[in-house]
Amino acid sequence: MTETASIGRDGDDVRLTGISKTYGSFHAVRPLDLTVPQGSFFALLGASGCGKTTTLRMIAGLEDPTTGSVFLGDKDVTGLPPYKRPVNTVFQSYALFPHLDIYENVAFGLRRRGIKSVRKQVGDMLDLVQLGDHAKRKPHQLSGGQQQRVAVARALINHPRVLLLDEPLGALDLKLRRRMQLELKRIQTEVGITFVHVTHDQEEAMTMADTVAVMNAGRVEQLGSPADLYENPGTTFVANFLGTSNLIEAEVAGAQGDEVVVTAGGSELRLPAGRCSAPARNGGKLLIGVRPEKITPAHADDAGAIPDGRNRIPGRIADSSFIGVSTQYVIDSPVCPRLEVYAQNIERDSRLRPGADVVLHWNPAHTFGLDATQAIDAGTAGVAGTAGVAGTPGRARTPGTAEATTAAEEGS
Repeated sequence: MTETASIGRDGDDVRLTGISKTYGSFHAVRPLDLTVPQGSFFALLGASGCGKTTTLRMIAGLEDPTTGSVFLGDKDVTGLPPYKRPVNTVFQSYALFPHLDIYENVAFGLRRRGIKSVRKQVGDMLDLVQLGDHAKRKPHQLSGGQQQRVAVARALINHPRVLLLDEPLGALDLKLRRRMQLELKRIQTEVGITFVHVTHDQEEAMTMADTVAVMNAGRVEQLGSPADLYENPGTTFVANFLGTSNLIEAEVAGAQGDEVVVTAGGSELRLPAGRCSAPARNGGKLLIGVRPEKITPAHADDAGAIPDGRNRIPGRIADSSFIGVSTQYVIDSPVCPRLEVYAQNIERDSRLRPGADVVLHWNPAHTFGLDATQAIDAGTAGVAGTAGVAGTPGRARTPGTAEATTAAEEGS
């Protein structure tokens, strides 16, 4: 059965239909349909081995699909070799020619095609990536971020219909990687061509992409804008992989207007019916999710000051970590044994320290509901699948972060 992940519209640049890739009995990419709109910044996001790099390589022509077709615009390019496809790829290694200066590295593709007059095109491209003053330098004289921009310029000067980026920032340190995220997005906006970007880094995908396809075990788990995926995850894998989620096993008690009422650990909680991705039947089970930054911790002595209408649960602070912009708390509660709460350091309450009794409260609108038959651990480090029996009731789950996955994906 083919999975469909499509936000297509007129003017699509990349369209995969029934595409799959198997190596013997191993399914690297299971049959899926995927549409990338023209001029968009599209990210394939997932942990090592999820199939995102294999999908990119099938678009580039570096891998032959086992089934399905690759379309660029209206043209079926499935049988075309890489050099006949209107795409260019930027790899993590950049692959710059060390003996050539930056000008000649960028001009290489034009000269190879027999174009004699390259000065204006190369100059314009170096200006685009803000390296006009570095034209005569060799690659080893540039920083990692500058080399990365040279690689992008060398690819863009060939005027590809689609630029493919395979973990292009993986070799950079954190501060430079964040700066280059903004640079890549600026370049894509200025040139207006389609970028398809493979990454295992959630922050990277959410910072740059218009649309993110979260991949898991060779499938597209969910596709949408970064904000929609974060606020409305459809599975436990997406809820855990994109940021941190507190997932609480609860029983459906009924409905009040457009809200679903559930009970967990002796507390009554509410959430919008429209944020339930599974049927909310009386007596049935749901996994209730809330992000740590949506929760406000109040000292138990101040419980009477909490506004009416908010979800609230009792707890005790088990641990706290001051990280500058916020304090991160771990809360033990009858509802959830290890709830995570992130509180901004604006007006810190000195009473909120390990051992203190607290009441956690949040807006019911910030709660989402998921199918309770899924693995509650899915999306955490080392846990890929979503099918299965839910784990320990009311366990807070922390995602598999970029640091917990490998940057390189050979055949993944």
